[in-house]
Amino acid sequence: MFLTFEGPDGSGKTTQARMLTAWLHKQGYTVVLTREPGGTEIGEQIRRVLHDPHNTAMDARAEILLYSAARAQHVAQRIRPALARGEIVISDRYADSTFAYQGYGRGLDLATLRAITQFATGGLTPDMTLYLDITPEVGLQRRQFSGEEWNRLDAEALAFHQRVQAGYQELIRQDPKRWVVIQGLRPVEEVQQEIRGCVQARLLEAAEKAASSRQG
Repeated sequence: MFLTFEGPDGSGKTTQARMLTAWLHKQGYTVVLTREPGGTEIGEQIRRVLHDPHNTAMDARAEILLYSAARAQHVAQRIRPALARGEIVISDRYADSTFAYQGYGRGLDLATLRAITQFATGGLTPDMTLYLDITPEVGLQRRQFSGEEWNRLDAEALAFHQRVQAGYQELIRQDPKRWVVIQGLRPVEEVQQEIRGCVQARLLEAAEKAASSRQG
């Protein structure tokens, strides 16, 4: 199963992805936790270029191509091999971030972004996407005081982050079966408990389908 976490910067998705991974390991699953951009040695090099606050001159088209290059390597080297081994893959961000940030946030043509993403991923889509829902204002506040990396995208104007949030809402509306919206403005453990319940239900559903197909 391929699970992804999405949400505004500062939503807590990285923390929740780590906690979910540890919990699934305890349940006996083999889990690969990864992230975008990054996840491979090449992808991490590209991440440093993309997130460098000094690269303010980067054109939006260069930005999407760099993200997609990192994603192509990520899918080929890390995600698909793990799925082929029957493992669970959890990725902190994936292609939906491209549609939200570069599509709705930057205003790039969504049809073009879909074509580029299809090429980069070979059509690989998540089985389930967990969206941690908080306002951009709260997310940016959290980022400022977290002590974590303050990157080039964090530094964008609030209006940009509001367009990204609206973009996520539209993506969720278009594909409600894949997305699970989790309210992020709650204690970390409470959020994690809800995530575990949703993931466990989806894993049981997948196991039942697999058993049914074997019997058929």
